[in-house]
Amino acid sequence: MSTETRAWWASAVVYQIYPRSFADSDGDGIGDLGGIIARLDHLESLGVDVVWLSPVHRSPQADNGYDISDYCDIDPLFGTLEQLDELVAGLHARGMKLVMDLVVNHTSDEHPWFVESASSPDNPKRDWYVWRDAPDGALPNNWGSFFGGPAWTVHQATGQAYLHLFHRKQPDLNWENPEVRAAVHAMMRWWLDRGVDGFRMDVINFISKPDGLPDAPPVPGQEFVNAFDLFADGPRVHEHLAEMTREVFGGREGHFLTVGEMPGVTPERARDYTDPARREVDMVFQFEHVTVDQGPDDKFDYVGLDLPVLKRSLHRWQDALADVGWNSLYWNNHDQPRVVSRFGDDDPAYWRASATALATVLHGLRGTPYVYQGEELGMTNYPFAGAGEHRDTEAVNYWAEVVARGRDQEAALTGLAHISRDNARTPVQWDASPHAGFTTGTPWLAVNPNHTWLNAAAQVDDPASVFAHYRRLIDLRHRLPILVEGDVTSIGLDHPVLWAYTRSTTDERMLVVANCGREPLALDLPDWHGARLLLGNLPLNEPVLGPATSTLAGWEARIYLSPAP
Repeated sequence: MSTETRAWWASAVVYQIYPRSFADSDGDGIGDLGGIIARLDHLESLGVDVVWLSPVHRSPQADNGYDISDYCDIDPLFGTLEQLDELVAGLHARGMKLVMDLVVNHTSDEHPWFVESASSPDNPKRDWYVWRDAPDGALPNNWGSFFGGPAWTVHQATGQAYLHLFHRKQPDLNWENPEVRAAVHAMMRWWLDRGVDGFRMDVINFISKPDGLPDAPPVPGQEFVNAFDLFADGPRVHEHLAEMTREVFGGREGHFLTVGEMPGVTPERARDYTDPARREVDMVFQFEHVTVDQGPDDKFDYVGLDLPVLKRSLHRWQDALADVGWNSLYWNNHDQPRVVSRFGDDDPAYWRASATALATVLHGLRGTPYVYQGEELGMTNYPFAGAGEHRDTEAVNYWAEVVARGRDQEAALTGLAHISRDNARTPVQWDASPHAGFTTGTPWLAVNPNHTWLNAAAQVDDPASVFAHYRRLIDLRHRLPILVEGDVTSIGLDHPVLWAYTRSTTDERMLVVANCGREPLALDLPDWHGARLLLGNLPLNEPVLGPATSTLAGWEARIYLSPAP
């Protein structure tokens, strides 16, 4: 894909909506399409270009909608197809596009395809899923589910086991079957014909399973093993993605956005996935930088932040995709805790500064930024008091395993409080009223108690707010080509609190600096004397960087611009 045809999304900013927690229009405590439609002016005011909508398809909700039972219908929990059409029209009228979640590594076990597949070993759809013999209940291999336990469930009626890398109610599709691929392609074209502008593809690098489904190398103390090296980036994944592009987008490339969520992907593999010449996906979601505070064998083994490790990770991706491919840039999504609490400082004294500093360093990088609902307000992690307050399947299963195995419960609670996906899923904080203006009923997940002061109503008209800073960052990306195509050069990656880098083109250069700590930090950059201040997150009466040493306050960030030397 040429630079010209990708230009619209290269300079775009994407906003993710997790529907059940965004806005509730009917008082049942669960967000819905009506609530989203009612808040479109908020998104227009922010200035985003694309809305990525997490699943609203018909679903039993075993994994909050990522277990789809009908790809071409809307779950009544969220509304109707007519409301989806209204949402598309409302976004398009405001100059925004809609990207839908595409969940096709697996379906719900209540999808008609799986119901048929499970009905008999001789059913024509048996081979639409991954079935293997399970003599006397022996599982086909030692693969573990991401939600705990084995990745296989024995189906008593037929005596075989089916594969599910996630929940047992999420059986994996067999992408080796051309009928499966054709059915997925037809469904995608159906959505594009309805006005949808692209897809975020859930765990799309898992669709090609390794030949023979071999055992994963054993891990001491684990009966079942999550082995990225085996079921990520499988032998035919590039072939499948190229076929998808050809069959779904053929003849209309350039108008749509495709984003592949790819756990375990490396920068080298991402270059292949996003190489325009290969025509697979426009960009990938990688997970390296959101695992730096976790132990190597346990997601909930919280080890805290080492800022140089985080910086080296993101800048390694900047370097790797500098000449081929394209980066996605994100701090938050529905699977990650709130960045202010995670990598920033959610003490009220530093909350706003750290939220805007982290936004500045991310949005200054090369790639397409993603803003997760509430991030533009600086929403924080929920103050969980115990394991019983967690609702996410992953967290609930993890705690049950900790208890069953007699593991360190205090350490597990610490890990859950910091890392649990529930942190991202508390309702958006619209105002200071009961339940934060999210619903008139009882919210499905408790609202963060800090909504009385941290909310949209308090910020949207405040020029010093987190919301206003995000709006200015988005405006800069739209206006300045250097933020889209400028080269990135890191500065002082080993510094414990300074985050600094430059962007450069043949005509101009940009400096991004941030103090990621509470104590003031001396800033001595003689090569940048005379640079003009473009944006700062704290009040500053220095429109031009002078010859004397400057000082960054705690969690202060600045962006400077000057002509190329």
